[in-house]
Amino acid sequence: MKVDEFMEEREPCKFSVIIPVLHEASRINSLIDHLYKQKSEEPYEIIVVEGDPRRETLRAIKSNHVTAIMGEQGRARQMNAGAAVAHGEILIFLHADTQLPPGALGQVRAAMEGKRYVGGAFDLGIKSDRPIFRLISDLASWRSRFTRIPYGDQAIFIRKDYFRNIGGYREIPLMEDVELMRRIKKRGDPICILSHRVSTSPRRWEKEGIVCCTLRNWILSSLYFWGVPPDKLALFYHHGHRAYDR
Repeated sequence: MKVDEFMEEREPCKFSVIIPVLHEASRINSLIDHLYKQKSEEPYEIIVVEGDPRRETLRAIKSNHVTAIMGEQGRARQMNAGAAVAHGEILIFLHADTQLPPGALGQVRAAMEGKRYVGGAFDLGIKSDRPIFRLISDLASWRSRFTRIPYGDQAIFIRKDYFRNIGGYREIPLMEDVELMRRIKKRGDPICILSHRVSTSPRRWEKEGIVCCTLRNWILSSLYFWGVPPDKLALFYHHGHRAYDR
């Protein structure tokens, strides 16, 4: 059975970790291995959603215990496709260049008990010893705590039923994570920001330059908050494979 066709019937589980991918064949197996090391008292599943019609990332997957599906290219579309087949009560949307902190599933379970929160995210961590990256991650974590609008690279998690009831991600070229969280905030539904940090790759800053990448992200976010449509912002962002490096 080809891995890109693999999708078996599964029992209900607590968590569904949904990973949208594009050109991630070189790193997908290390991410899956890292997820298998998560210790959880509750069962969980891993769903990889490919956006490349050539299916390069799906063909690279070695595990037979991953639900691997095709989706239309675009992070929002792919995450919605993963959510549509998810069996978990709680969805965790994970970027391919980001790793969850140790014990993450238990931390999410504890935070979501009692039905107080509809979802949340982790503080941001960047996998580098350089002080500038610590500053960037600290500022990003402070911002998300202040605004209650975390970004997608903070591993957003949300109750599946709630996610479906509010219509999932808007299928826009970028800022789908911000749009979702703004919608939740407007509804007055509480989210939690966990103090444990994800570990995300510094590749986008190293590739584009720390100052350039940081300023670009701030400008795009500000323009979006001021009402510039995502379609217009995407013209400046060069939407395509780089959209997965947000």
